[in-house]
Amino acid sequence: MNILVDIGHPAHVHLFYPLSKELSERGHRLFYSVRDIPVAIRLMEHYGMVPYLNLGRKHDNLIGKAQSVLHQDIQLLKFVRKHHVDIGISSGIVLGHVSRFSRMKTFMFDDDDDAAEPLIVKYGHPLTDVVFTPDCIHRMTKQAVYYAGTHELAYLHPKRFTPDPSVLQRAGIQKGERFFIMRFVALKGHHDMGQQGLTLEQKEALVKLLEPHGRVIITSERAIEPEFENYRLPVNPEDIHSLMAYSSMFLGDSQTMTSEAAILGVPALKCNTFAGRLSVPNMLEQRFNLCYAYPPSEFTEMYKNIEQLLVRNPQELKDEWQSKRQQMLTELIDPTEFFVNHIETHESLS
Repeated sequence: MNILVDIGHPAHVHLFYPLSKELSERGHRLFYSVRDIPVAIRLMEHYGMVPYLNLGRKHDNLIGKAQSVLHQDIQLLKFVRKHHVDIGISSGIVLGHVSRFSRMKTFMFDDDDDAAEPLIVKYGHPLTDVVFTPDCIHRMTKQAVYYAGTHELAYLHPKRFTPDPSVLQRAGIQKGERFFIMRFVALKGHHDMGQQGLTLEQKEALVKLLEPHGRVIITSERAIEPEFENYRLPVNPEDIHSLMAYSSMFLGDSQTMTSEAAILGVPALKCNTFAGRLSVPNMLEQRFNLCYAYPPSEFTEMYKNIEQLLVRNPQELKDEWQSKRQQMLTELIDPTEFFVNHIETHESLS
């Protein structure tokens, strides 16, 4: 089969790399498209997800986003017809649009609740053949195919990922040194409108709290604030998961990286207005107790919890979280294997 993998965010590169690698090894021909996002393109080139069709830059406002979608629809329709694409894989709505005017079937990967993404539910799900969905979410669409896992587990499952210990040397971290990773996001997605994360004052308070206990490393989706320049991530983006796996704690306002840290068995705490509202983070928090989420109004409670974790024995804390992680791995599946098998079976039955 000819398969097109569409990338709309750097996280999609991580999600789709193991899947595209597995499909390629099974004899399928892979094509790629991507928005003009430097980090995403860097990751794709690092993983060998080339050549790719560059669809242009993303926009922050709703009108700009709508215009971008139309432009991408036209570009991708021409590409799909030219290369006789059989299957389209993405986490966005554009390939669903294109499939209405081509013979391509589409598989959407969506780990957000319906209530959090009304535009996707209205304009994406109905046009898609399959919506791969973590089974902790309940969908309205009949196209939902459920699996016991998460997006992050698809690329961080032990079958797919092994931390590289050499990342510590590249980051200038000594063996056994305690360090913390913080991640700040831009909240510019269509589903992020009206949402809030950490304020500058709250970020500064957390850095001040952490510093006496170890090194602080900050990665930011937007331009990093001058106050935090000395804490900038010291390794390349493709090394972040290995670095995270060896960290002592994760803090921030990022949905994805909080889940990544939790799945790697690292204590993870986030603060944003999505806290308690999304099924996948809730599962990791409530079912496996791997992470904690706080709305901005409860920042004080988050701060106190961090204080309590910091005074615990670091090795005992790490062992406890790794035990929780092992329990999670026994109850959930390797999502990538599930995706590959379902895609091939779905096509053979068509």
